[in-house]
Amino acid sequence: MKKSILLASIFLAAIAAATEADAETLSYVVLNDRIGSPGSQTVERSDDGTFTVRYVYKNNGRGPELVERFRLAADGTFSEYHVTGTSTFGAVVDERFERTGDVAVWHSTSEQGNRKVSGPALYVPLNSSFAPTSVFIGAMAELGDGPMPLLPNGALRMRKLDEVDVRKNDGSTRRVQLLAQTGLGFQPSFFWATTGPAPRLFATADLQEEIFIEAGWEANRKLLEGRQRVAEREALRDRAERLRHRLLGLTVIRNARIFDSEKATVGAASDVYVLRGRITRIVPAGSVARDADNEIDAAGRVLIPGLFDMHAHVWRWNGALDLAAGVTSVRDMGNDNATMQTMLEDVPAGRVLLPQIVPCGFLEGKSPFSSSFGITVSTLEEAKRAVDWYAQRGYRQLKIYNSFPKEILRETVAYAHGQGMRVSGHVPAFMRAADAIEQGYDEIQHINQVMLNFLVTPTTETRTIERFRLPADKVADLDFDSQAVQDFIALLVRRQIVIDSTLATSDLMQQKDGEMAAVYAAVADHVPPDVRRGLFVGSMNIPDATAARYKRSYAKMVEFVGRMYRAGVPLVAGTDAIPGFALHSELALYVQAGLTPAQALQIATRDGAKYTGTSHERGSVTPGKLADLVLLDGDPTADIANLRKVALVITQAHWLSPKAMHEEIGIVPFVATVPEVRSRPN
Repeated sequence: MKKSILLASIFLAAIAAATEADAETLSYVVLNDRIGSPGSQTVERSDDGTFTVRYVYKNNGRGPELVERFRLAADGTFSEYHVTGTSTFGAVVDERFERTGDVAVWHSTSEQGNRKVSGPALYVPLNSSFAPTSVFIGAMAELGDGPMPLLPNGALRMRKLDEVDVRKNDGSTRRVQLLAQTGLGFQPSFFWATTGPAPRLFATADLQEEIFIEAGWEANRKLLEGRQRVAEREALRDRAERLRHRLLGLTVIRNARIFDSEKATVGAASDVYVLRGRITRIVPAGSVARDADNEIDAAGRVLIPGLFDMHAHVWRWNGALDLAAGVTSVRDMGNDNATMQTMLEDVPAGRVLLPQIVPCGFLEGKSPFSSSFGITVSTLEEAKRAVDWYAQRGYRQLKIYNSFPKEILRETVAYAHGQGMRVSGHVPAFMRAADAIEQGYDEIQHINQVMLNFLVTPTTETRTIERFRLPADKVADLDFDSQAVQDFIALLVRRQIVIDSTLATSDLMQQKDGEMAAVYAAVADHVPPDVRRGLFVGSMNIPDATAARYKRSYAKMVEFVGRMYRAGVPLVAGTDAIPGFALHSELALYVQAGLTPAQALQIATRDGAKYTGTSHERGSVTPGKLADLVLLDGDPTADIANLRKVALVITQAHWLSPKAMHEEIGIVPFVATVPEVRSRPN
């Protein structure tokens, strides 16, 4: 579940020096082509200079409800800030900041701290609307050139990319500017702001499905998105050109120990030859004296096939995270369809730094809880047309979501099968997993959707956060040896139903606010400070009285994955969480569930290819297949944690340095040195 402007609230506040007559109360709208307006925001400024922001946003049965109150110092930074409400998954939000002179103090439900500072510095709230973004824009304008110090740590940079005139519904005009901010998170953030002496946030567009924009200016959406798309594409192309290095001619990787994904073993040292993006030959190390245009000395490192993340929601800026982790293929499990079509063209053309994408068509029904991805339908005919749209564009799989009409499920699944597509998904509301399997499902997403099979009644509403709360509360008492559970496992085995458990993202069901997210503890010291800070923020409201119970439930869900595997249920490794890092954690959780490291790695390579229909070209280090190759500074079959030590990646006829990609996005590298790629002079 990516954290982006898509799921965040919107912003904002007029800077204290705002001069517009209507700046005392500002209204903002959220526009979504498929579900209308899922959110609203108002900003009020009182006579004493206090700003009050009220924001609510609901998409896919969840979303934040926040009230912010703050005051600004003379330099445009926060002097006081307080936010209350609930987060996307219902966690309590109560966070306060105050600066008096040179002393800054803050506390929230997950942290507290203080610092002595001099000069301008911006506090970054853990849970907020985009009000801080607007304040940041104004304060940065006051500061001029140079970075703005952030509290508790870090620095923010901002640069202007574009300017354009926009027209209000009443005919008046305004000039706005496109800004790129860096220093928070793993990638730049893009915002449209007003111009002039007191700029503020005007709109945020993620170019996939939504825009947040000041009320009355909605007609400018396509103009802003179009110009931002051009600016982002230029930045993405520049990143790809800097970080990807083409392998021209014949390449040999010498002295590499190859992981055999069929046998789940690591072999003796070999030399691997690659030409035009494909493996041409594998021979014992040193047995062939053959000239090559490029030579890479693996020095005994382990060479594995590129990893598959089987549950991603691909975003243009996530490629460095995936590729640096050795993920060369991702199965996208739901996206804006127009955006996905563009990415599918951009990846092979080299215009963006991303793994290869296997798209999955997304089908949803209409309800107050609908997700905004893919295509929303009400009737069987609409569902068939949607399946045709995906099949005609080469989609190999269909994903059905929570609000899909259960009355047309069987016929829709059969129709998709007739088009040669596999069918998976969440279990539609008021059904059990066994019902969906009986009606033709080939695969189920998420361990909580599996567990709900034993917990729901015909009236249980699983389109809300109840689909997380109920398993967290009840699985602790579930008897896995009971006849009902054993019969269900037997059904999974008999039908060979694939389970995409996403255990890493399901960790939210046990993480209490103020505790480090267990699935990211191993990488916490490598990520940027603001990201590390966010790893202590819980997603769900977990009272002290139920915390131990929720942890027991989560541990049993991990155990259940191991039980399914040993019984013969096929697994795939997906994340639905932070790209790259979450896949490594997912595989570590499979080992915790009782799989060997080699078996877990086999799932992320051979089985990823099998269940995306790409085994003919991916999933193993084999002559004739694509050269999707990852060199590791350790043997992952001995310790699955060695998967994080990615030394070099080869994919799409290029080589990439994980060290360089991590440094690009503010991550402390996991390897000290990168194998040298020696090229013969032209």
